[in-house]
Amino acid sequence: MSSMRKTTSALAVLGLGIVTAGLGTAVPAAAAPVAEQPHAGFVAKSDTSATTSADSDARAFFQAVLASVAEKRAENPSAAAAVTVVYDASRAPTFRTQIARSTQIWNSSVSNVKLQSGSASAADFSYREGNDSRGSYASTDGRGNGYIFLDYRQNQQYDSTRVTAHETGHVLGLPDHYSGPCGELMSGGGPGPSCTNANPNAAERARVDRLWAGGLAAAMDKALEKSAR
Repeated sequence: MSSMRKTTSALAVLGLGIVTAGLGTAVPAAAAPVAEQPHAGFVAKSDTSATTSADSDARAFFQAVLASVAEKRAENPSAAAAVTVVYDASRAPTFRTQIARSTQIWNSSVSNVKLQSGSASAADFSYREGNDSRGSYASTDGRGNGYIFLDYRQNQQYDSTRVTAHETGHVLGLPDHYSGPCGELMSGGGPGPSCTNANPNAAERARVDRLWAGGLAAAMDKALEKSAR
């Protein structure tokens, strides 16, 4: 099977998976998303069902970003094998510095995928800001697009660059692991507000590079394998 046909097939399956996941509809940047919308948050919720669903929420977000990248790659099949994920930060001006720092951290930490700032029309996912009782999280809008929501209050309580880098980790395929130590970025708010580490550890860096190794088609295949489990 050709690489192009393989990518198109994977995109179709990913699109179906996102639609049937029951995700909510898109909302304006200033508004909080609907309650039933899956999301992977920075802090674990008290109910076990919310905590248990964190992995599947992160997986849905990862798949949404992959679908967006694949759609653009299908329009330009001659693009380089290296995977570039484009983000739009225009809806989160308050966190411009933290977003730039967190994407720089990830770009210097992994080799097989790169984050690049771009316009809203070209973006594979976006950053948004506002107030939400659930704090900061990564989510999808039900149409194959991912976004990261940065909550004002939580970013005052916790180190803001850590929050942003953690949520950005979901873009690259990492799930939450709230019971982890401060040195583990995806432990999120688990270690408490005193934790200011904003860098992924060696295991997290290696996992992202494995996920994206071999380019877009390989990353999509691995995402589909994860979804089938």
